[in-house]
Amino acid sequence: MSKLTLVATIFLLLSVVANIQAQTGELSGEWHFFGGDSGSTKYSSLDLIDKENVANLEIAWRWESVDGRFNIDQLKAEYPNLQVANDVSNVSIDSLKAAPLMVDGVIYISTPFYQAAAIDAANGETLWVHDPRSYASGIPIMMLGFSSRGLAYWSEGEQSRVIWGTGDGYLLQVDAVTGEPIEEFGNSGRVDLIAGIPRARRRAPINYSITSSPIIIRDVIVVGSAISDQPEYKEMPPGHVRGFDVHTGELLWTFHTIPQPGELGNDTWENGSWEYSGHANVWTLMSADEETGYVYLPIGSPTNDFYGGHRLGDNLFANSLVALDATTGKRVWHYQFVHHDIWDSDLPAAPNLIDITVDENRIKAVAQVTKHGFVFVFDRVTGEPVWPIEERAVSVSDVPGERASETQPFPTKPPAFDRQGLTIDDLIDFTPELRQEAISIVERHRYGPMFTPPSLSGEGDDATQGTINVPGYIGGANWEGAAADPETGILYVPSATIPSLSGMVEPQSSDATLNYVRNVTTRVGPQGLPLTKPPYGRITAIDLNKGEILWQEPNGIGSPQVRSHPALAGVELPPLGGGLDLVLVTKTLLLSAQPTPNESGFFPLVARDKLTGEVIAEIELPGRAIGPPVTYLFEGEQYIGVTVSGTPPELVVLNIR
Repeated sequence: MSKLTLVATIFLLLSVVANIQAQTGELSGEWHFFGGDSGSTKYSSLDLIDKENVANLEIAWRWESVDGRFNIDQLKAEYPNLQVANDVSNVSIDSLKAAPLMVDGVIYISTPFYQAAAIDAANGETLWVHDPRSYASGIPIMMLGFSSRGLAYWSEGEQSRVIWGTGDGYLLQVDAVTGEPIEEFGNSGRVDLIAGIPRARRRAPINYSITSSPIIIRDVIVVGSAISDQPEYKEMPPGHVRGFDVHTGELLWTFHTIPQPGELGNDTWENGSWEYSGHANVWTLMSADEETGYVYLPIGSPTNDFYGGHRLGDNLFANSLVALDATTGKRVWHYQFVHHDIWDSDLPAAPNLIDITVDENRIKAVAQVTKHGFVFVFDRVTGEPVWPIEERAVSVSDVPGERASETQPFPTKPPAFDRQGLTIDDLIDFTPELRQEAISIVERHRYGPMFTPPSLSGEGDDATQGTINVPGYIGGANWEGAAADPETGILYVPSATIPSLSGMVEPQSSDATLNYVRNVTTRVGPQGLPLTKPPYGRITAIDLNKGEILWQEPNGIGSPQVRSHPALAGVELPPLGGGLDLVLVTKTLLLSAQPTPNESGFFPLVARDKLTGEVIAEIELPGRAIGPPVTYLFEGEQYIGVTVSGTPPELVVLNIR
């Protein structure tokens, strides 16, 4: 190789690295993606806020969601499909789940009503608002309602764009400076995402929506979907993932998450069930590797979550992590975490991309947290498991027409980060009376190890009333996801133990197309208390270099409703934890927004020592955090932003004053 060629090659490599760093915001202390970077690490190398001064964080400014400006009565009069009660503030009080992005001194955020706004990072002044009037179509997916987990940012030269999906199934693109639609993108700034999706509809009730931000890699916008979960029907829209040209909105490719005839996995949908089955969608966030050009899809459950007698087989690619070439949409590798899911164990969060060192071998890894309490770790280039994954025998189903998979995957490392399965020893024991009530409850139901199938809800006092599953269909982990420290290889996983009761009953609707439908609840414990011993929420630090748990701590003292329960009067309670924290890791700290109040009665942003889990400080927030905390550098100061509940909800930005 000549010196000239060598210099050119080095220059090219440096340019690629610089481009990747610029896209992730690493060079400037910005926040370009929902998870901070395209690998969803939720990590920042900023260190101006540290152990010594984090307790001095104060609110710099607050921004009220622009949804609060609406008069709901006027909206309902103008748009009859908008069937919501009272005022719009109550609709959106807990739905400002977006992670604010910060680029060039401007914050971009989406609201529950799918508006996008640009905000001055210095003072919280609103610079522009784009209202696509998504609410005109009605409530998106009745179960989820109005909910938006953010938007995407793209730039090239002098061009900069903001891109997001709406509750009525459109992909929008506006100018990041003005908020005006980009005319050459789709049809005057919007692409119809419902077009081309079988059985998807925009008429009320809407059954196909977008609730999470798309991800952009190599000028391709990759978009998933949220799909209405109507338990009495086997026919629903499929969750096919698509890639669109960032310049024009042209459809570049479609990956069939429910494989079509001739495609890999089609035979895992027996008796032609691929033709009418739905879901297997990416409703949550995705990750991407700028270096390889791969995008990673955490795919959810198929229709319907708890009964699969109409879709026998393993049902690939449902409940799978799939790596695609983002340019072509071609599958590179995949792994299915749950075969023939009948527990609603969809993959809930963006996988974390992190480089680790295992037995002196450097591995470009991807780590996927799950609802059922595991972290699966793979080489993100080849798809090879970092540690062996074993197929182990599990219980069979006795629901007529159902055929559960005989085996399920169990990773040998790391250990589970949450309680799995249920035994008598796991039951609440704060008092002998509560323990006996809990025993009486579980004896009326089926319970046991993880993957115990749902059972029929019988009639009569002696009948088995369904199956209790732990951690339950809410998690384990959920969309809040984990944070990864690239300097140490440590993964920080928030999780919750929320047992769920799943019983199968015959449908009541005359037009139902399923033999059995779910009867599901999380209200299982005695006198409204939790069924199991605490903690009910925790943060687990996992050293991915060793596949070992470094530490595990409850996330706070627990909910006031539990701690003040009359049945616990006079009982000295340990830290109970509860719910799922929203986490951020920096060079100096682990920060988590806690879902329950602390001993002083306020909702805290908690700062912990990354290596021990020790609480360093608790900073008061004006409401319960509902979106993930982010951090950025602006004019030499480090800021932390987080959305909190309220009427209307707010974005709160803190720094050292």
